[in-house]
Amino acid sequence: MVVFTRLLRQSWGGCAAAALSIALVAGGSGVALAQEGSGSEPVRPLNQASSSLSIASGQQLMTEASAAIADQNYPLAEEKLKAAKESFNQLSTYYQELAQMFVGVDTQINRSNREKALETAQLRDQASYQLALVYRSQNQANEAVPLLMEILRSQQPTRDLGQRAYQQLFELGFVDEPYNGRAAATPVEPAEPAEAVEPAEPTE
Repeated sequence: MVVFTRLLRQSWGGCAAAALSIALVAGGSGVALAQEGSGSEPVRPLNQASSSLSIASGQQLMTEASAAIADQNYPLAEEKLKAAKESFNQLSTYYQELAQMFVGVDTQINRSNREKALETAQLRDQASYQLALVYRSQNQANEAVPLLMEILRSQQPTRDLGQRAYQQLFELGFVDEPYNGRAAATPVEPAEPAEAVEPAEPTE
């Protein structure tokens, strides 16, 4: 343990290695590592935009994609939107799994993670729609159609994003009949994660 601690200090140096050494010595005692931020609350790494497993990171990718589209740099926009779509889909799956784990165990944790699953699924579908538009702008309809179908499966044609996806299919000539229906008048929840099963509410 002493040799391992010395190697850590040589590799990382400073307080970070010292803190990790303390945690290693503590073993299974539950000592948590927390970097101090500007306030009294510890920094939570996965809440930061620098983490690939954060909503902020995916939103930053979409912002960068929008800037690339404005510059007509479509290859870069495609790269950023693909990364955002993958990130949001992974997050949505994780949150949905967590929500299911807490069905009948803790209602608040179940609800919190279910809401995050729905939020990230909606963001995933928005990234997919923007990516489909990028493909369409480059006359790559064969690449756009699968994305538009994914959106429709998730959103359904009664929701605004689902209607826009169907309209794209119509404009591309993939379907023959336009859809003139309106989005649902009452608010609806965002789409569930792909292929996810909605957890049942716990029995009171």
